Amino acid sequence: QAQLVESGGGSVQAGGSLRLSCLASGKAADSASMAWFRQAPGKKREGVAARDIDGITAYRDSVKGRFSITKDDAKNTLYLQMNSLKPEDSAMYYCAGIWALNDGEDARTVISGTLSMDYWGKGTLVTVSS
Repeated sequence: QAQLVESGGGSVQAGGSLRLSCLASGKAADSASMAWFRQAPGKKREGVAARDIDGITAYRDSVKGRFSITKDDAKNTLYLQMNSLKPEDSAMYYCAGIWALNDGEDARTVISGTLSMDYWGKGTLVTVSS
């Protein structure tokens, strides 16, 4: 059974760091691309960072230089290292995977939100206080 399970969320002060983890199992572990999305109360879900099977990564502009997405293939685990956190980073963070990418699609396409992701976790809450 394909499954994504996030962990690592919590409450931190502005400027702090958190590392989110996403354990993939079943077919989700073989996703062509895996990504982190987030959704704050009253706002639309947005792509934060993505990594495809070739190791290509993409980030939304507001997190570039602060967040880093990595994957440990041996552990089937996707990570999101978040540094210099800001109150506007507060949101529910979701791990997602897509089984296949078409020609011309890559990690940047994934975080654009235009693709339908095949697998979703239940989310982990990140709260950043000022």
